Amino acid sequence: MRPIRVLIADDHPLFRDGMHGLLDSVEETEVVGEAATGEEAVSQALELLPEVVLMDINMPGMSGIAATRGILDQEPNIGILVVTMLEDDDSVFAAMRAGAQGYLLKGAGQEEILRAIRAVANGEAIFGPGVARRVMHLFAAEKPEAPQAFPQLTDREREVLALIARGQGNADISATLSLSLKTVQNHVSNILRKLRVADRTQAAIRAREAGLGGDGS
Repeated sequence: MRPIRVLIADDHPLFRDGMHGLLDSVEETEVVGEAATGEEAVSQALELLPEVVLMDINMPGMSGIAATRGILDQEPNIGILVVTMLEDDDSVFAAMRAGAQGYLLKGAGQEEILRAIRAVANGEAIFGPGVARRVMHLFAAEKPEAPQAFPQLTDREREVLALIARGQGNADISATLSLSLKTVQNHVSNILRKLRVADRTQAAIRAREAGLGGDGS
């Protein structure tokens, strides 16, 4: 089986040497080049066409994120595996948005690194354990709230509309909200005008269609 062609992009010579030694020690990988800057990473990736680029984020000049984007803009079939000290959310998600298929922290074990290289070469996405938890948390987070129904109404008018949708008359609304009957009448008039409906029945229908008027509205 042909070995996986790997380009190492990192500005620390000791890291490059250590990674080069690891990858040379196994038959399944072949180091085809090294880069110490983001610019070098892009130029060598486009020239050598490795299957996987091991990409640091913090490098002189062009960052690893920008280099990732620069490579994939021209050669989208190259797999980018970020290997970095950075584990903050901004770095992780910036790498994902740039198109990186994997994200490992420096200090990962040899087997974890080799497994990640194999996965990225096969077109899979892979993240180190700590990073994976962050990614899972992102997608498990609550969805943004839906846009508020009838944004043209004030909060008080929305309250009144919800009570209309529940079938309350003006006197009931007055008692529920501790408002004068005249104030309630003014709110109802404004609601009908803003919703461009002829009467409170049509307003109630519009409100129920939008989810107002149920329990907790």
